[in-house]
Amino acid sequence: MTQSAYVPPKVWTHEAPSGGEFANINRPVAGPTHDKALPVGQHPLQLYSLATPNGVKVTILLEELLALGIHEVEYDAWLIRITQGEQFSSGFVEVNPNSKIPALLDRSVEPPIRVFESGSILLYLAEKFGHFIPADPAGRAETLNWLFWQMGSAPYLGGGFGHFYAYAPEKLEYPINRFTMEAKRQLDVLNQRLAESPYLAGEQYSIADIAVWPWYGQLVRGNLYSAAEFLAAHEYRHVQRWAEVIAQRPAVQRGQRVNRTWGEEASQLPERHKASDLD
Repeated sequence: MTQSAYVPPKVWTHEAPSGGEFANINRPVAGPTHDKALPVGQHPLQLYSLATPNGVKVTILLEELLALGIHEVEYDAWLIRITQGEQFSSGFVEVNPNSKIPALLDRSVEPPIRVFESGSILLYLAEKFGHFIPADPAGRAETLNWLFWQMGSAPYLGGGFGHFYAYAPEKLEYPINRFTMEAKRQLDVLNQRLAESPYLAGEQYSIADIAVWPWYGQLVRGNLYSAAEFLAAHEYRHVQRWAEVIAQRPAVQRGQRVNRTWGEEASQLPERHKASDLD
């Protein structure tokens, strides 16, 4: 193993882009970079997002709720091009001061409620509409256990493994090894849990599954970082089973298309403003 002789300075300063696919939008300060109001559609729920793993969590849940016939969940989904820095507009920062997608504005109440962080949005919507979170204390606790597990674990998968394996300007052995070990440990955590029950919180599909599937489910299916072979994803057969079951749900298939601008043309729907947009 060879590594550079880099010695951290006494005080770090931002002198040059760090390299990699997202270097042009990375910066060490918060707040808006430009003034621009967010668009507002006709529905009470306004979503500002992109079809990343974090973004599709919310569109999947919205489509699942609509599939239950809950018409109050109708929503407008506006595209936020993160590689172009649209998450740093003044309007977006008002909804999410952390400048990360997804961000939701619930205009069914006055004043409107802003909700940011994907796990928070899932919990807010599940509680508001009374689905995909168990009512009994034990079931609710188990659902929240796995929801918050995902929120704490996925940064190691995305910002750690995914960054160094797929996006970093050069392949470095130490960070790839370090984060591969953690990614595989997390997959084993899921595999052992899913050997015990069909879904993460037990017998019923919940927001825990909706949160975890776009990351770990898509990883083992070969749709994230092109890393399934590298991680020996076939070893996690219970995760594979769970991932395929969820992938067959029509609402999951619809939700993945919303705010998507890459891949096959039929898989893309940059903005969604009515149900027929997905026809």
